[in-house]
Amino acid sequence: MVLLHVLFEHAVGYALLALKEVEEISLLLPQVEECVLNLGKFHNIVRLVAFSPFSSSQVALENANAVSEGVVHEDLRLFLETHLPSKKKKVLLGVGDPKIGAAIQEELGYNCQTGGVIAEVLRGVRLHFHNLVKGLTDLSACKAQLGLGHSYSRAKVKFNVNRVDNMIIQSISLLDQLDKDINTFSMRVREWYGYHFPELVKIINDNATYCRLAQFIGNRRELNEEKLEKLEELTMDGAKAKAILDASRSSMGMDISAIDLINIESFSSRVVSLSEYRQSLHTYLRSKMSQVAPSLSALIGEAVGARLIAHAGSLTNLAKYPASTVQILGAEKALFRALKTRGNTPKYGLIFHSTFIGRAAAKNKGRISRYLANKCSIASRIDCFSEVPTSVFGEKLREQVEERLSFYETGEIPRKNLEVMKEAMVQAEEAAAEITRKLEKQEKKRLKKEKKRLAAVALASSENSSSTPEECEETSERPKKKKKKQKPQEEELVSSDLEERAGSGSLPKRKKSLSSPVSDPEESGNKKIPKKKRKLSPKEEPLSSGPEEAAVSKSSGSKKKKKLQKLSQET
Repeated sequence: MVLLHVLFEHAVGYALLALKEVEEISLLLPQVEECVLNLGKFHNIVRLVAFSPFSSSQVALENANAVSEGVVHEDLRLFLETHLPSKKKKVLLGVGDPKIGAAIQEELGYNCQTGGVIAEVLRGVRLHFHNLVKGLTDLSACKAQLGLGHSYSRAKVKFNVNRVDNMIIQSISLLDQLDKDINTFSMRVREWYGYHFPELVKIINDNATYCRLAQFIGNRRELNEEKLEKLEELTMDGAKAKAILDASRSSMGMDISAIDLINIESFSSRVVSLSEYRQSLHTYLRSKMSQVAPSLSALIGEAVGARLIAHAGSLTNLAKYPASTVQILGAEKALFRALKTRGNTPKYGLIFHSTFIGRAAAKNKGRISRYLANKCSIASRIDCFSEVPTSVFGEKLREQVEERLSFYETGEIPRKNLEVMKEAMVQAEEAAAEITRKLEKQEKKRLKKEKKRLAAVALASSENSSSTPEECEETSERPKKKKKKQKPQEEELVSSDLEERAGSGSLPKRKKSLSSPVSDPEESGNKKIPKKKRKLSPKEEPLSSGPEEAAVSKSSGSKKKKKLQKLSQET
């Protein structure tokens, strides 16, 4: 009997489940489909045979990429060979993706099945997977799915900041809008200033130059020979500057008030600033096109290439288009109108703005547009899928288009495409090697700067850490010095206080020993000071030196009194 196993791929690992002996027809009944939602009933149908967790998120991403591309990863091969029965003919393996099923059947020899019963069982496994595997919670399974989903999407997108075509789409759209706005505003300035100086419109054709002159001239009556040099700088032509000066002297325009002139000059300055911003935006667009699509910009120019990318939606979409679609890209209305009326279809769309079609003869415009669309399709694919962008292929394709133009005019046979591409490959390899060398040098410089910065930060932190203990020691030493200075003052105060108290005949008992008023015991014995005998209490027994000190202090006090009396009598 054939055993049915089911392979389930999860973000945490591979799981192999076995279906118990049930009829396939009964599994498709609505009642059984409802039982899949119940865990207890689902355990009666399916049991877990083996589970192999991924060792890391990187391994999980590699296995997810392999499964999505229909490739049997080494981990999956080892897992199936280990846990499936050795008799391959008696095993039927159910998988969710037909691509991986075909790859397993081709490489390992197991019969694989998809859809029907397998899809229903996988639905139940997906619902109860955290209950089937021991130690796996619903929260951890959701976190693993979220992390793998982010890493898988990031790897598929292959985001590169320097090769973003969204900026090109926005830039060319803004450039077209600016052209329309500048033309509208310039016509307004021409009409407004033309009331005062109508002859200037015929002399100056460029809109930006006209606005600069209107801002500089102001009132035509104030224009004189001193301003001729500045006029030549603005017009870049001495004859036109002289013509403007002559026309201002004999103009038929009306006089204008100061307030009107101020408004005209203010509006002209706005138009001039818009035209200057338009030039800076065009420079930005050229730099972005050289980074994102160098071959396409070298072939047909930055503006036309950017319009093709914007119309297609992205460089990848443009690379997917066939040459016939690229040829009429931008002429969809004319195409559908021709299909509806059964008329002639358009020969070219946006590529008409390139210089090649304008240079071709009328009978050859369709031929050269078809040939140019073919080369544009090749250039866009090279730009989209090459790792190192280079303009070598675009320059070679441009040479081919030039040769085809000369062939239509003179009959000179152009080179074969194979020869041109061989030359382009050699030059592209050299250019790519040079670009990689430059990138490596830039990376080395950046790493050196980073090392220097980290060393400076480490040095500053070490200096701060070494200076802080010294400061702490200084601050701790300062109060100690103050305390040392204060001690002699305190001793003097205490001794003077004690002398006063001794003179008055009272001495505190808590002061056990004082050095200044007490004399040696030998000297006190020689003087034979009389002592008052009295009984000592047990508490006063340790203070044996107290009566002697009191007698000494009394005798010194009496001597001082006698000296004072003698001095008073002598005076």
